[in-house]
Amino acid sequence: MANLNPIEYEQASPTVRAIYDDIMAARKTDWVNNFWKVLAHHPENLQRIWSNVKQVMGNGALDPLTKELVYVAVSITNNCNYCIASHSAGARAKGMSEEQFGELMAVIGLANETNRLAVGYGVPIDEAFLPKYSKD
Repeated sequence: MANLNPIEYEQASPTVRAIYDDIMAARKTDWVNNFWKVLAHHPENLQRIWSNVKQVMGNGALDPLTKELVYVAVSITNNCNYCIASHSAGARAKGMSEEQFGELMAVIGLANETNRLAVGYGVPIDEAFLPKYSKD
C-alpha cells in the first residue's frame, strides 16, 4: 500500500492550488482535508474526483444529509476508516443526531447480515421485486 505525504497548499503546483481553492470555496472553509492533499500527487485524479464529488454530492433528488448517510453506510461496509470519519462529521454537520447514527448502524448491520444470507443461500429474486418497464 502506498503511503504518500499530503501536499500542503504552500508546496502545491498552481494547478493543484486552483483545485484546493475551489474545494475551500465550495465548502466555505479555510482548509483542505488530507484526502485531497494525497490525491494532489496525481492532479488529474484530484480534478476528476473533485468534479465527481461536486456533481454527485451537490443538489439533487436526495437531500444532503441522506447523501452523507449513504456515504457513511458504504464506507463502513468498505471498511474505509478515513471516509467513515469524514462523512460521519459531514452528516453531523448536516444535522444527523446520535439517535439517527445509532439507527444507521443498526440498518448497516442488518443489511450486511441479510445480504450475506441471501448470497449464501442463492435466494432467487421475486418477480414482484423486478422493475416494470413500460413498452413506450
